Amino acid sequence: MFATAFHTSRNYILLTIMACLCVLLGGPSYAAGADSLFIAGATYYEPGVSGLGWVWADAEHLELTGYAGEAIGADGDLVVTLVGQNSVVETHAPDADISMSGMEVWGNLTLRGSGSLAATGSQCGIHVSQALVVDSCTVDARADGAGVIDQTVAGIAAGSLTVRGGGRVVAAGAGSDAGLHFYGVRLLDEGFGADVASETLVVDASWLDATGTYAGVACDRGSLVAAHFVTPAGGAFGAGGVVDAEGSVATHVVIEPDGATAPAGETVTPGGEVPGDGTGETTGGADPAAGQPGAGQATDPAVKPAATSPKTTATKTAVTKTTKPKSTMATTSALPKTGDCYWIAASLTLFLLGTVLMSAAYHC
Repeated sequence: MFATAFHTSRNYILLTIMACLCVLLGGPSYAAGADSLFIAGATYYEPGVSGLGWVWADAEHLELTGYAGEAIGADGDLVVTLVGQNSVVETHAPDADISMSGMEVWGNLTLRGSGSLAATGSQCGIHVSQALVVDSCTVDARADGAGVIDQTVAGIAAGSLTVRGGGRVVAAGAGSDAGLHFYGVRLLDEGFGADVASETLVVDASWLDATGTYAGVACDRGSLVAAHFVTPAGGAFGAGGVVDAEGSVATHVVIEPDGATAPAGETVTPGGEVPGDGTGETTGGADPAAGQPGAGQATDPAVKPAATSPKTTATKTAVTKTTKPKSTMATTSALPKTGDCYWIAASLTLFLLGTVLMSAAYHC
């Protein structure tokens, strides 16, 4: 009788443990990839859809094949494979679920493939809240500040940027509004739990051509792997971005692979132009001070600590296009999914604890 009661009690213990685990593990959880995709003027919440020049096969992967149209946005991580020449332009629809960028991803973004992408917007050509990786493809990102008020403008704005696999990136931020800060590449932490990789530029045997009338590249740190600075002469990573040999912020930054046979910026863009030509030139024409260490140095004291200034900027334009409670390059507001990692860690810990307790109960 005692053995029967003990066996029943042990079963109760096991059932109780399993019930607790089911409740505790039932916290927030998200599948990998994007929760939603905005493309061609429409928002999709489930993958398995396609349109002219694009296929969203699964939550993690989007393929562009000759896509030319309105902006692309994603809420979550996304890998985009580029085939052929592709282009995205800022969406002007008032109810669009994206604002003032050619491509906007609230998570990590990887651009890969043999193709190219040209992205243009008012505030950003490409805006990525976490890490942006350009792997082997060609990217041309530009922003002109049109309609932007008291904000940072950048060809590329991201938590970090890695260019690898022979990738080629041209990024330009230029405009006529003297009240705006224009960057080619602007790396910043937007409150996603910054790690050692945040606000970091890495160029690995690849090309980067970045021009901004305020700074070519703004970052906390950077590294070059099998690559070197072509411009500015004696370039290096300073406290707030790339500086020249005298320690002045460089408005034009060119990086190319060691032993490269062609200078950065000479790849053909989706529009058939050579980066650096035309109205959005990145060869210094937008800023005569580029390559002249003595010019424009009155702004240097403000440039070096400017790594944090964009985070305290005001609202965008009077005509707001964003429908999500998110602010592009604004203050470090709480953004979705910042607590996911804690639930994952807690769930794993509780699972292991439950396993140990079940094993102990079973052997009693």
